[in-house]
Amino acid sequence: MADLYLHDWRGWTPHRVADDEPRLDTRDKPDGTAVPSMLRRRLNLLGRAVCDMLAAIDPDADSLVLHASRHGDGERTLEMLYGLDEGEPLSPARFGLSVHNATVGVYSIASGNRRSQQAIAASGGEWAALVAETRGYLADHHSSLVVVFSDQPVPERFAAYAPESFSAAVVLRFGREPAAGARRLTETPLALDGPTVQPLDIIDWLMDRRERVTCPISQRGWQFADLPS
Repeated sequence: MADLYLHDWRGWTPHRVADDEPRLDTRDKPDGTAVPSMLRRRLNLLGRAVCDMLAAIDPDADSLVLHASRHGDGERTLEMLYGLDEGEPLSPARFGLSVHNATVGVYSIASGNRRSQQAIAASGGEWAALVAETRGYLADHHSSLVVVFSDQPVPERFAAYAPESFSAAVVLRFGREPAAGARRLTETPLALDGPTVQPLDIIDWLMDRRERVTCPISQRGWQFADLPS
């Protein structure tokens, strides 16, 4: 299996303390200034955070982008379903922002990035799917790409049917060659049970608050190995 290197990352969540980590934004309300105001109003807080982090990680807006979210914008979808039940017409604009690739679509419009952008949902195996897709793109002669993993709590009505989750998003740049300050990602088969990987888990891992992340669905675990100085 080809080596995979983490070159840089950014994270957002109001559910952690940054501990002087400049790459983590813990404000309740991200600025969203990477997106013009007319588009910004169409995004929720999570979407604004993702667009700001993409602008920081990929300032030239010329990278492939993979975006995974287990639940997407469930609140917006539920509001539309309630409206349909009450006989209200479906808003095309609201529907367009409820689909799984809405955030990267807005980012593409705002930044002018016309490279490939992929949206993933994998029923709790999002991180494993992101890593697998990343390896595929890098094996296909791309030198690097940007990975986004974001999620938020499901609507209260469905909370009893889904794992507890927190609003968080993380953006990572991966490459197939080592670079200054990079960390090598190692992957190991593991037979285990446990909760699914969420964006907040990845943030904790990136900040060395946990040794590895594990996915019971794919039966795999990941950890970092620092490169020699």
